[in-house]
Amino acid sequence: MGSAAGIVQQIAKGKRSAAAVLAECKALIQAKDPELNCFTAKTFERAEREAAAIDALYAGGKALPPLAGVPYAVKNLFDVEGMVTLAGAKINAGNVPAAADATIVARMKRAGAVLLGALNMEELAYGFLTENHHYGTTRNPHDLERGAGGSSGGSAAAVGAGMLPITLGSDTSGSIRVPASLCGVFGLKPTYGRLPRTGTYPFVNSFDHVGPFANSVHGLALAYDVMQGPDPADPACAQRAIEPAGVTLSLPPGTRIGILGGWFHEWADPAARRSVQLAAAALGATEWTEFKSAEVARAAAYVITGAEGGALHRPRLIERYEDFGPASRSRLVAGGLIPASWVIQAQRVRRHAYREAMDLFERFDLLIAAAAPAVAPKVGQEALLINGRSIPTKAGLGVLTQPISCIGLPVCTVPVWPAEGDSAAERALPVGVQLIGAPWHEGLCLAAARTLEQAGIAEVRPTSAA
Repeated sequence: MGSAAGIVQQIAKGKRSAAAVLAECKALIQAKDPELNCFTAKTFERAEREAAAIDALYAGGKALPPLAGVPYAVKNLFDVEGMVTLAGAKINAGNVPAAADATIVARMKRAGAVLLGALNMEELAYGFLTENHHYGTTRNPHDLERGAGGSSGGSAAAVGAGMLPITLGSDTSGSIRVPASLCGVFGLKPTYGRLPRTGTYPFVNSFDHVGPFANSVHGLALAYDVMQGPDPADPACAQRAIEPAGVTLSLPPGTRIGILGGWFHEWADPAARRSVQLAAAALGATEWTEFKSAEVARAAAYVITGAEGGALHRPRLIERYEDFGPASRSRLVAGGLIPASWVIQAQRVRRHAYREAMDLFERFDLLIAAAAPAVAPKVGQEALLINGRSIPTKAGLGVLTQPISCIGLPVCTVPVWPAEGDSAAERALPVGVQLIGAPWHEGLCLAAARTLEQAGIAEVRPTSAA
């Protein structure tokens, strides 16, 4: 399939047509998706129209847009004109089809990208597994016995399997970073408020982010750049001018990089620690530091997401309880019972954690930590064993992402292959690394990711399903 940048260049030089790229992509999806279960809907007719429009521009000698002919797909919580927005939930299946594309889907279309469908996810974006009670489990492209992570599991697995060069997902507590880590792809969670969420199904308004996955850092930056820009329809979207990440993605000399220890070291197993070591060495990072509020920030994230999610879905839980999956409804009911005083205290903790993080960014430009505590677990695995301690899989996969979610920092997750594990299968699996920036410094996160990609430390590898 190739990278997004490669596809754009080939089409611009007349070496491939958008129609030919689309045909190859469709063949890959039809061959691989039956065992991976990434797609919940395919939009091949729309894709053919969009590819034909790109080929007509080329034939007419007109300038091509920045993502001309690049195939992509979206997590099924993004509105796509004419399709029902499922958000992974059976309870939404009877809703009226979307009247228009979500804002960033419309921006991708305007940039010339070609939409091929909607992708599987955790029900209502609440979880880290994509073991969906209604639409089935999405499998890991590197080992079909293992999970893809969640909640954007379909988005990460589709890129990891080589079906698409770019997909879109969302991240509330780690739903871009965890599946990117487990499936071995690049993922970007921008600063909270950087990209508009208009036309996306909400989970937790004060935490929800949208962002891209890609098989290269350049592709990630291209998608991010075309999705930027203010949107008055999303009150949380910052009214900031577009700040392109650029195509050179060069890390400035003297960039100060800290390695997060403490919580982020304790809850990383040997493979995850090895990924961090490899990334730190390649970036020249030697100084360890600690985000002391990590544990309480994670607790605050649990309280706030539970309360907001429970409040959002309370009316339908009362009316249509049985239409929710068992795991989702139990968590949402519990969240709806959280006292308001707990939420107020959690918001105080959140502000404290943010201030501590800003103090860290007085000393460092970037922070690095593992994106997941271990390699991808087996499908149905109930617990993770991390350095002799057992933690439930459903909650434990977000142990290293939730403290960052709580304060809305930008993070680029890069795929690193630590070659450590208890079995040959585990040694062939990735554990991603989070490159964490200060607010609005996505470009620096991407530049560090590009440095690791150029060094051969971060890469998207072929899979048995690819």
